[in-house]
Amino acid sequence: MNKILSHSDVISQLSDGMTIGVGGWGARRKPMSLIRAICQSDLKDLTIVSYGGPDVGLLCAHRKVKKLIFGFVSLDMIPLDSHFRQARQNGELEVMELDEGMVQWGLRAAAMKLSFLPTRVGFGTDVLKNNPEIKLITSPYADGEQYVAMPALNLDVALLHVNKSDQKGNTQIFGPDPFFDEMFARAANKTYVSAEEVVETEGLGGKEGAIFNRFERSLVTGVTHAPGGAHPTSCAPNYGFDMEHLKTYSAAAKSFEDYNDKYLNISHTDYIEAVGGETFVNNIPLPQF
Repeated sequence: MNKILSHSDVISQLSDGMTIGVGGWGARRKPMSLIRAICQSDLKDLTIVSYGGPDVGLLCAHRKVKKLIFGFVSLDMIPLDSHFRQARQNGELEVMELDEGMVQWGLRAAAMKLSFLPTRVGFGTDVLKNNPEIKLITSPYADGEQYVAMPALNLDVALLHVNKSDQKGNTQIFGPDPFFDEMFARAANKTYVSAEEVVETEGLGGKEGAIFNRFERSLVTGVTHAPGGAHPTSCAPNYGFDMEHLKTYSAAAKSFEDYNDKYLNISHTDYIEAVGGETFVNNIPLPQF
């Protein structure tokens, strides 16, 4: 029942050509320490499914992405990730650009072990024109309505970041933005989580803490202890967005080598020291919306 793995242990269980779903949302609670570990690896030709943020940008900058399935790639206050923009404008990857709801519906179909789910989402847009592989289906009932048949987004692996986990894979997400991480976990053959804290099972708060457990431990293959592991994205209530670092990251699209050497060709522990230390990260104020 001990599922604790190092970053390198997780990477060793990934392979070229996999379809990898990345949890979080934009610049919120992304498993960035695991993403940086992929960037340091020899992995290639990945299909990435994401409500994208700097996870997608870094993977694009390192030419890890063969195909991207996404609803957006944004840094929240910075509307569009510059590394993704550059890769797409240069034609460096295939894309399946979807409505945000269609991504969720595709993950849900995979989670339910269905080949597709019907939806009205996509009509009245260019989504269907730009994704001719998405088919329509007619209701077998008296209404005869035509729907978009959103195909399942089956994942080989999901990568998620959580606030707490025990060694068995019981996890907790405390912030206001769990979004669809449970769908990523259920749509995947294997799920690896990075966690701000790894505690004994009793430290998860028993019945009172169960509400923050978004998916079953049976879905979790491995747990990596990574304090500050979502930086520079937010991980409420631990810390907010590091906007200064996100600006530095964005500007690095023009000349990536210096950023790469300073922040990416190092261990996670050294990365946290390079951005100011664990105390600095945990004192980044939470956003007020």
